[in-house]
This record gives sequence, C-alpha cells and structure tokens, in this order.
Amino acid sequence: MGTRSRIGYTLKDGSIVSQYCHYDGYSEFNGRILNEFFTTASAVRELIDQGDLSSLYTNKGWNGEDWAYYQPLPYTLRGENIKDVSPEYSSNLEEFLQLTDDCCGEYAYTFKNGKWTCYKVGDSYSDDGPKNGDEVAIPAGSVFDKE
Repeated sequence: MGTRSRIGYTLKDGSIVSQYCHYDGYSEFNGRILNEFFTTASAVRELIDQGDLSSLYTNKGWNGEDWAYYQPLPYTLRGENIKDVSPEYSSNLEEFLQLTDDCCGEYAYTFKNGKWTCYKVGDSYSDDGPKNGDEVAIPAGSVFDKE
C-alpha cells in the first residue's frame, strides 16, 4: 500500500498541472525530495511532463534492477503510453485537492514562485491531525540525513 499524492505546478492564472505519485507521498519523504532536488520551474516541469509516477525518488527499476543513481520512476518506463498517464489540469486549488482525493491521495504538492507547499487531503486518522485542505509543513533537511 502506498501513500498516494499529486505533485503539480501553479500557473499564473491559479490553475495547476499535476501528476499522480503512488509511493511515499508524505511530507517527510516526497516533500523533502521536492525541496531538495526539484527547486526550479524548469526542473519541476520536466518532472511533471514525465506523467504519473510509481515513485518520485528510487534507485530500482521496474524489474528490480539496481540503478546507479536515484530518479523518478514513471509508468512510461514500464511501457505505458504517455496519453494514459499524462499530467492533468485543474482550474484552481480546490479542484486540484479534489482530483488528489479522487485518486485516494493523502497529500498534494504545488510549486509556485520557487516554493513547494504541501496540503493534507482527505480525513485525518486522529482528531488532532491536519484536516482536509490544511497546509502541512515540509520538514527541513534531506531524507538522507541521519537523525
């Protein structure tokens, strides 16, 4: 079971172009990866243009082979047509959060003005946890930092 998310960039008119990501959607992983490795508009657009992802950051291929470096794992690398896994358009943040919820996503990320913002999507499992639509802090540091 994965922690699903959507990752997108916000256009000038407030609309959002996004991709689905199946694994590690929580802010402590995908949020940190986005903050560390996808920091420019061109890098973010290149990421989103790959279409839907299994994983944002892995060193394993679809057949379990080891890669020499970490990278996104898009569904197109296992032979899916980009038309079937292409980025999706939302006209505003509310529609984007609904699109995330519709794919059972728990977190949604937007890149705007050089900064990532993470939102909680769906119901929280605890009464004191973040609620649907709340911004969630992305922890500082790298996922590779030793605690």
